[in-house]
Amino acid sequence: MAAFGVGTLIGGLSLDDVMAGFPTELLLILVGATLLFGIVKQTGTIDLLAYWAERLANGHRILVAVLMFLLTALLASAGAFTPAAIAIVAPVALALGARFGISTLAMGLVVIQGANAGAFSPVNPFGALANVMLDKAGASDGTLKLYVYCFLFNAVLAVIAYVGVQALVRRRATQAGGRSESRSESRSDLPASGAPQGGVGGGAAGGVLTEPARTETLPQKVDVTPMRLLSLVSLGALLVLTTVFGLDVGVASIALAVVLIVVNPDVQQRTIDTMPWSAILLVTGIVTYVGMLESVGALEHLQGGIESLGSGSIAALITSYVVGLISAFASTTGTLGVISPVVVPIAADPTLSALGVVTAISISSSVVDTSPMSTSGALLMASAKPEEERLFFRSLLLWAIGMIGVIPLLAWLAFVKLGIG
Repeated sequence: MAAFGVGTLIGGLSLDDVMAGFPTELLLILVGATLLFGIVKQTGTIDLLAYWAERLANGHRILVAVLMFLLTALLASAGAFTPAAIAIVAPVALALGARFGISTLAMGLVVIQGANAGAFSPVNPFGALANVMLDKAGASDGTLKLYVYCFLFNAVLAVIAYVGVQALVRRRATQAGGRSESRSESRSDLPASGAPQGGVGGGAAGGVLTEPARTETLPQKVDVTPMRLLSLVSLGALLVLTTVFGLDVGVASIALAVVLIVVNPDVQQRTIDTMPWSAILLVTGIVTYVGMLESVGALEHLQGGIESLGSGSIAALITSYVVGLISAFASTTGTLGVISPVVVPIAADPTLSALGVVTAISISSSVVDTSPMSTSGALLMASAKPEEERLFFRSLLLWAIGMIGVIPLLAWLAFVKLGIG
C-alpha cells in the first residue's frame, strides 16, 4: 500500500509503473522454498535429522550446538529461505539445548548464525541477490568464494556467541550459588535444600541467561519412513537441479513439493496453513517499494550522496552500516534488494575488490538478523517459552545492537581494506 500511495500520489507514477517493480521471480522463490521445506517439516524429516543429531552428540553438550549449526546451515545452503530454516530448526534446537543444559540465548544465536552461514549459497534467496550484485559489478566468478567467506565468518561468530553467552551463564550461576550459600548461612531456619528461585535453570530469567537443568533421558526414537526418505532425497534433488542443471530455485522447489504432495496429499493443507505468508508479503512488498523509489529517482539521490564522499572504500563502510541498521528492523532480503543499485557502482570501483565489497555488505546485512524486530529474530522468539519472552527479546535486541556497531567495521576491514578475496 505504501508503494502505491507514495508512488502515485507523490511520485506521479501510474499503477502499472508501480506494479512493474513487483518481484515475480522472488515471489516464486519464496513460495516454492517455504512450501517445500514446510512439507519436509510436516513429514517429520526434521525430527528425524534432530534425532540423528542427538544420537551423534552422544551426551556431549558442545556437539549438540555444532550439529544444530550445521543442520541449519545445510538447510539454508540447500535453498531454504533463511527464516524458513530457522523456523524449522529453532524449536528442535531450543528443546535439545534445554535437555543438554544450554541456555536459550546461546542456542538461538547458534541457529541464526547457522542460517546466515548457509544463506549465501547460490541457491538461497540471499545468495541469489548477492550474486546479482557480483554479476553487475563484473565479478561473477566470485560466487563460490562469497559463500565460503560468509560461511566461515558466521561460523566464527557462532563460536564467539556460544562461548561468550555460556561463560556469562556460568558466571551468573556461580554468583547465584554464592548468594544462596550466604543466605543459607545467615538464616538457620532455612533447610539446606531451600535454595532461592532464580538460580540455575529457575527464576524469571528462565533458560535465557541461566543454565537449564540438564536431563539424561534417552532421545525419543524417530523412525525412518519411506516418506521421510523421499523428503531427504528431494532436498538433495533441489541442490542438484539448481546448481548442476541451472533450474530456477522457485520452479524446482514447487516441482519437488508437488511430487511430495502427490505421494502424501495429507501434508498439503497443513503446510499451506503454516507457511509464513506475512513474511513473504513483507519481502515482496519491500522490494516493490524499492522499485518505486528507483523509478522516482530516490536511490539515485542516495547513491549520489554516497559517491560524493570521494572514496570508494569509505563509501563501502558507510553502506555496510546503512544496510546493517535497516536490516535489523526489516527483511534482509528486502534490504539487499534496496541497496543493490547503490552497491554495484561501489563494487565496480577498479581500486576495490568487487567480491570484498559485496561480501562485507552481505555479512553486514545478515548478521543483525538476531534482532527480534527482524523476521528471523521474531521466528526465534516464537520458539522460546512464554515465560522467557521478555528477557529473550531484550537479550536478542542488545546482541543485534552490538552487531550493528561492530560487524560492519570488522567485515569492511577484512574484505575491503585488507582485500581478502
